[in-house]
This record gives sequence, structure tokens and C-alpha cells, in this order.
Amino acid sequence: MSIRQKVIAVCGPTAVGKTHYAIKIANQFHGEIVSCDSMQLYKYMDIGSAKPTPEEQKQAVHHLIDCIDPREPFSAARYAELAKPCIADIAQRGLLPVVAGGTGLYLDGLVYDLDFSRPPENRARRKELEDYAREHGKEALHQKLETLDADAAAHIHPNNLKRVIRAIEIAENGGKWRDFSRDPKRNPHYDFFLIGLERDRQELYDRINLRVDLLMDAGLLDEVKSLLNMGLQEEHISMKGIGYKEIIGYLKGEYPLDEAVDLIKKNTRHFAKRQMTWFRRYKDMHWFNISSYETEDDCLDAIYRETDAFLGKKSAGQN
Repeated sequence: MSIRQKVIAVCGPTAVGKTHYAIKIANQFHGEIVSCDSMQLYKYMDIGSAKPTPEEQKQAVHHLIDCIDPREPFSAARYAELAKPCIADIAQRGLLPVVAGGTGLYLDGLVYDLDFSRPPENRARRKELEDYAREHGKEALHQKLETLDADAAAHIHPNNLKRVIRAIEIAENGGKWRDFSRDPKRNPHYDFFLIGLERDRQELYDRINLRVDLLMDAGLLDEVKSLLNMGLQEEHISMKGIGYKEIIGYLKGEYPLDEAVDLIKKNTRHFAKRQMTWFRRYKDMHWFNISSYETEDDCLDAIYRETDAFLGKKSAGQN
């Protein structure tokens, strides 16, 4: 049986301080960082994505930043295809891979042994099914699913239109919904140590609000204008990111700039809550509430001790 590669993951909500702490952890344990952020992958989107600054990238080697054209489609499957060779390369050079970011779906693609080869999406067929549900009702579409896959129909509520449609797509392509819905197994190639960073809610929200103000001061408005001039449109997945879509609304005249800024703050706070919900699903996540430590060094010491134990080293301070 092959030895599983040890990997550190630094997770948590936006603005909690993942970049800063990941750099500290990477330097402490002779590692390199593999970004796990769905926006920081994109070229030309430096400000709105809160991409690590050139100075931060000098402090630790970062991978999968600034490598995808924002006009290209991208997916969790493609992320896994790019991240796994990065992890292997880092490990082969005797260094520790540190996966850092807040995109839970991308992290799932590394932590779990997921099958991304599910049937391809057919947009035309999906629209037909959506139109059918609008015309005949969700119950009628659910009955259609029942004729194709009774097991799926028994487990999916008729009101969950998205899952009903996906189950129909799978069935029409000869698959079974259960094949794609069972609890995922851990990736047998990796041994992950999951570090979850959190802060007290009000402190996190204050950091989010401040970050948005700093992004605006740094030129987020001009960045969005530049992307639009490059031919990017609001339909592109990359432009649906928080910060970009709200500024596009302002440029279209839907609301004033100060309202756009307030929307970015509100949507980012909601996003942070969703991120926490996602990461709480990991039962073996080691949580560190940064707000509960007197100093940053105290928090880092606690993280280092638990990471040392995971790596099989003596904890700091032991003789």
C-alpha cells in the first residue's frame, strides 16, 4: 500500500486572513501554497479577487494564481486536474503542499475521491425541462423523473427543481442518480490536515466591510471597466463573482455607486456565512478562532503544535 501524501489545507471564510496565515504556515513547515480560490485563478482580476499581492507572493511560492483567462469556462473538475500535479511536484521536491482558499467545492475535489465524469450537461435539454416545469408544474416534472428513476424520485423533493432536472439528465444518459449522490470517500492518495480559520462574527464582518472599502480605493471600478473593454460580459462565469457583478450593475445604471458598494459588502457577508456552513461539514476540521487568542503569535503557535503532531514531529517547546 502506497504512503499517502501529507497535505495541509488552510480554509475559512473570506477576509478571515487565510492568505496571511497560509504564508506563515508554509514558511514554518517548508511548504509551497496551492491556491484553492475560484476567482484568484483568473488573469487580469487582481483587485476584486483579493489576489495575494506581489509582496505576499514573494514571501511564499504560490501556485494556481493568475493562470486562467477569465473568458474561458472553468470547473471544479478542471481545478482538480491542475491542482493534483502541483501537489505532486511540490512533494517530489521534498516540500509540504499547503492548499489555501475558500472555495469549498474545489477543496472537496482534492479531499474526496470524487467522480467528475458524470454525464455532460445539455443546456438545450435543461431548458426544455425547465419550460416543462413552468408549464405543467414541478409535480409533473417529478412524475417524469419517477418513470425514469424511481429511487431518485423517492429521495428528491419535487420542489428541488435543480436536482430533479439533474437526476433526469443522468437517467436519460443511462446513469443512476444514486451513483452520483452517495457519500464520497476520502482520496486515497492524500492525508489532509484541515485547518479552519474563523473569527467572531462582528470582527469578521468589520474586516469584510473594510476590505471592500480598500478594494474600491485600490481601483475595483477601473478593473471592471477594463475587463468589459477586453470583451468580458456579465454572462461570463468569472464576472459573476462578488464585487464584479455589483459594479456591472452600477455601470448599467441600475443603482448608484454607494449602493453598489453596500451590495458588495452585504453579499460578501452572506457568502462568508455560506462558506462557514460548507466547511463545518468536515468533521475532522481543526478550528482556530483567531479572535480568541491574545496575539497572532499565540494563534500561530497553537496551529504549529497541532500541525507538528500531524506531521509526526515534536511540538514547539518540547525537549
